[in-house]
Amino acid sequence: MAYATRADMASRFGDNELIMLTDRDRLGLIDNVVLDQALLDASAEIDGWVASRYSLPLVNVPRVLVGACCDIARYRLAGNDVNESSIILRRFEDAQKLLKAISRGEVSFGLPSTQTPVTRDDVHIVGGVRVFSRDTLSDY
Repeated sequence: MAYATRADMASRFGDNELIMLTDRDRLGLIDNVVLDQALLDASAEIDGWVASRYSLPLVNVPRVLVGACCDIARYRLAGNDVNESSIILRRFEDAQKLLKAISRGEVSFGLPSTQTPVTRDDVHIVGGVRVFSRDTLSDY
């Protein structure tokens, strides 16, 4: 399941840009196969980050993930055409920062988390067996 649709991409970036990004056969049309694959790949990347906090698949997809999916897919489709000052790169990097913040628990969807917070009472330190002691070193 993709977090974003072709319509989401078109409303954000327009048909002309989607044609430029996907039309590998130079037919002047959006290649839906290429676009759908980019959206699925971006969604899989998002799942990798979100799964550390939430059970997948998400029942309700937060709007913020739709935008992140579109930005990641756009970046991947642009390939070598992205330069360091590009808005495509900046939006991709922003999406990556968001996903990292989600995985660290700094951003929440308001959904039940799969992780249980660790409290001080949950941490136990157990020492190992002592190898050297006064008795084992008494002959030295």
